[in-house]
Amino acid sequence: MNSGMKVLIIGGTGTLGRQIAKKAIDTGVQVRCIVRRPRKASYLQEWGCELTQGDLLNIKSLEYSLAGVDAVIDASTSRPDDPRSVYETDWQGKLNLFRSCEKVGVKRVIFLSLLAAEKFRKVPLMDIKFCTERLLEDSSLDFTVLQGVAFMQGVIGQFAIPILDSQPVWISGNPSEIAYMNTEDMALFAVAALNKPQTIRKSYAIVGPKCWKSEDVISLCEGFSNKKAKVLRVSPFLIKVAKTLVSFFQSSLNVLERLAFADVSGSGVKLDAPMEDTYRTFGLDPSKTTTLDSYIKEYYDIILKRLREMEADLNKEQRKKLPF
Repeated sequence: MNSGMKVLIIGGTGTLGRQIAKKAIDTGVQVRCIVRRPRKASYLQEWGCELTQGDLLNIKSLEYSLAGVDAVIDASTSRPDDPRSVYETDWQGKLNLFRSCEKVGVKRVIFLSLLAAEKFRKVPLMDIKFCTERLLEDSSLDFTVLQGVAFMQGVIGQFAIPILDSQPVWISGNPSEIAYMNTEDMALFAVAALNKPQTIRKSYAIVGPKCWKSEDVISLCEGFSNKKAKVLRVSPFLIKVAKTLVSFFQSSLNVLERLAFADVSGSGVKLDAPMEDTYRTFGLDPSKTTTLDSYIKEYYDIILKRLREMEADLNKEQRKKLPF
């Protein structure tokens, strides 16, 4: 379908970016990824990706990486361990990227944004996503914006692992109902957009097949793990206090910005959207989209099987420490 097309993927080492790279290669796309540390991205090269060294804050590396490509898929965002502000790493990076695209003549851009960003302008990452969408609208680029929500992969760290390990599950404020999506399914939309000229200069909400309350996700995990969850509800006031404390330390600026994301997950705003027309536009089958219950079940099936295999090799005292 996309044979002969060359695409530069930004954020190819991230949870979503690597899935986009794999799906693109599977459809015949020639994939190039710009990475900070090529040695740590060797798996991308093994899949068939071409690697160039650089990042969004290095304009020369961007222009070099853009040479000869037909399109860009931008799935990048700042890393959790990056001490710099997202306004430096993400916003300035987007400005550099789009200016470089216009300079070298790469018109087609697929941008991975966030749903309801306009409602949460006080959250730095949401503000950047919103402003980037406006930036694209004011540009001459042939963009497609895909507005995602929380990914199923995040549910594992937030709910599945703590419940299995008898650790507290933290819920903040008035939990939002979220239509979680698998990154593999999100990647399919990003790659499909390359071959869909009807999506140019348009934005699409891309969400999972069902909206979930935190309590329902916890119930799923309890059922599949056969463990009872310890739920701790954190008031918005305590989160506000945590933000204030973190703000005293300049080196923790990135932590403060990410704490602000609790304003989204604990806002009570339903993060969902109709998808019927979107599936038709992108030529994808909704029945093949991963459901959250099947995703969590598969995770527990795998992890519990491995733990039981480990149990056979442990003594009595060591077995007591296993989380089941």
